[in-house]
Amino acid sequence: MSLRNSVVFLFIGLLAVSCSKSDNDETVIQSSKGEGVKIQTWKSSKGAKVMFVHAPQLPMIDIRLVFNAGSARDAAQPGIARLTNNMLTKSAGQWSTDQIAERFEEVGANFSTSALRDMAIVSLRSLTDKALLDQAVNTFKVVVSKPMFKPDEVKHEKSQQLISIQNQLQSPGSIASKLFYKAIYKNHPYSQPSIGTTESVKQISIDDLKKFHRQYYVSANLTIAIVGNVTQKQAETLAEELTAGLPEGKAAAKLPAVVLPEKARTIHKDYAATQTHVLVGQPGMKRGDKDYFSLYVGNHVLGGSGFGSRIMQEIREKRGLAYSSYSYFSPMQVEGPFIMGLQTKNKSKDEALKVLNELLLKFINEGPTAEELTHSKKNITGGFPLRIDSNKDITEYLAVIGFYNLPLDYLNTFNDKVNAVTIEMIKDAFKRRIHPDKLVTVTVGGKAE
Repeated sequence: MSLRNSVVFLFIGLLAVSCSKSDNDETVIQSSKGEGVKIQTWKSSKGAKVMFVHAPQLPMIDIRLVFNAGSARDAAQPGIARLTNNMLTKSAGQWSTDQIAERFEEVGANFSTSALRDMAIVSLRSLTDKALLDQAVNTFKVVVSKPMFKPDEVKHEKSQQLISIQNQLQSPGSIASKLFYKAIYKNHPYSQPSIGTTESVKQISIDDLKKFHRQYYVSANLTIAIVGNVTQKQAETLAEELTAGLPEGKAAAKLPAVVLPEKARTIHKDYAATQTHVLVGQPGMKRGDKDYFSLYVGNHVLGGSGFGSRIMQEIREKRGLAYSSYSYFSPMQVEGPFIMGLQTKNKSKDEALKVLNELLLKFINEGPTAEELTHSKKNITGGFPLRIDSNKDITEYLAVIGFYNLPLDYLNTFNDKVNAVTIEMIKDAFKRRIHPDKLVTVTVGGKAE
């Protein structure tokens, strides 16, 4: 039987298994407390951190490689982290781009890459049949460790990135976001756009890409998350195989500390449109922050729960000032942003901003009501199992836990820590962490008619 036919028969068998079981039987997490998530962790022989969860329900495996190689490492070359990561989808080792795609396709494997401010990600999903998994992993490790950076492919990928940059320059939402990050982070690495600028991307050379890859795509700078129907011994072998072609290298240096803005600041950019995009905020919190759960639960009440949040109720439902309005924390290696946002008619900008700031000030001083807190806790804890009900979801959480050095019981204790949050804890955290006199306000839109 050919390898391709083997894949077809395995998928037919997998479909039959899925159809014969209930939804609950197919999920990795069976309870609201995340019971059953047993995380194993160790260091590979080359220093990579490995996070593993045995999930035997389906004959599949998810592997996520997370390098500390996001755009915060761009330095004087904004866009190089993203371009390097995108080039991992091209020719590598002895194979062309098309051959690599065919090698993954013929064994039914899914391969993807992405780059954020903190991290660069390379992911693989495969069936665990030995012949299929062997080919998927052999291809995967070559893609990660031996990219060719062929001149014609680099040229094409740069042109695609430049097109994306130009598209963002025509988007008021993207313009507002870039102005906001630059204003709150100033000269910090987080201030630069992950996609880069037209000038910086044009100047990135093949040698620059190779140098970036050699420095950051190394074992000591890597977290490996493995979830699926393999034993720990098999996972250990996989981790060694995946890092065999990578130099040991060194872990990326710690990012510099974030400094809060000295005072409140308002930035406006004219844009020919009937709507104004509004962003208000400041640096917020980092991963593992001691105030994480107080700020997270509090923000769920303020603007993080959609139609149930105060911001949405007051700005959209009661006043009709905006179709969408929200707030959120985006924790990262160092303090990621706290953002409140909305999009409103140009003539309503000032009124919407006034309401938004008043809501924040009142929340800092008074916190949520007992009813709001109870509702938010139920909403968060009730929905948590749905966010970790597949191998893919667990893999994503596992990578975050490993990359940010979060406690291994993070998933199992999540709901307990949410339920432990009190009104006083929320008020205390918001008063200490959110400063109305230091908020940055960015508006991008036209003038009121």
